[in-house]
Amino acid sequence: MLKNSFLHIPGIGAAFERKLWDLGILDWDCIVCGRQFKSSPQKKEAITRYAQESIEQLFCNNPKYFADHLPANQQWRIFPEFRNSTAYIDIETTGLDMWDFEITTIALYDGKSIRHYVQRDNLENFIHDIQQYNVIVTYNGKSFDVPFIENHFGTKLNHAHIDLRYVLKSLGYSGGLKSCEKALGIDRGDLDGVDGYFAVLLWLDYQQNNNKKALETLLAYNIEDVVNLETLMLMAYNMKIKDTPFCNTHELPLPQVPEIPFKADHETIERIKGKIFASSSPYQY
Repeated sequence: MLKNSFLHIPGIGAAFERKLWDLGILDWDCIVCGRQFKSSPQKKEAITRYAQESIEQLFCNNPKYFADHLPANQQWRIFPEFRNSTAYIDIETTGLDMWDFEITTIALYDGKSIRHYVQRDNLENFIHDIQQYNVIVTYNGKSFDVPFIENHFGTKLNHAHIDLRYVLKSLGYSGGLKSCEKALGIDRGDLDGVDGYFAVLLWLDYQQNNNKKALETLLAYNIEDVVNLETLMLMAYNMKIKDTPFCNTHELPLPQVPEIPFKADHETIERIKGKIFASSSPYQY
């Protein structure tokens, strides 16, 4: 889909892109080869120049060029061409404020391999490992995960970044990651009802009580986030292309869900749920 995109070219909006498609100008090569369309000579020259530059940037394997020029809700377009260098990432923390709270775990999935990182164990390895990828996919990561990571490690993640929050919102799916999953039919099984606040309590249980089952449950939850991000990425991509001339040629099959190496501990989940219920009940004796 990226080769068929013109929205990253300055001066081209959705209506003009649609006009090009309707004229049979379906990719950058058509522009460079001189296919005619109505526009001023100056605009034609600029579009041709950007089309040639796009071909060169794709050849140089530079997704950041396109991510920097596409609107946030259109960055799904870079996905297929750079799928093999994409990492789905998600963090868990001790709270929401990066200045007062810490990262507890990070999960990374690249469609093949699952990696996990834990505070005071191997968390520092993440910043090395993430450099193996050119694209990151998150949900709300532009506002939360990436600033948290950059603050913790004191460095910038200069990757092309597809934040599914914006892509899914443009498709009518809003709220948190879990509500989008439910709306799209993704079932979390034993982890249904576990959320970011619950993840904080799991880490607290692990720290205070040395409950390794709590850590395993937290990692199962964290990893399920990134595994589901791949499924959501493919679902969103397929929904987006339905409104293009490429709906019959560009659709991608949904991924196989890998086995998560950690299992949620039912007893730990129910015990923490009980504490949450007790603390929120107006009738405490």
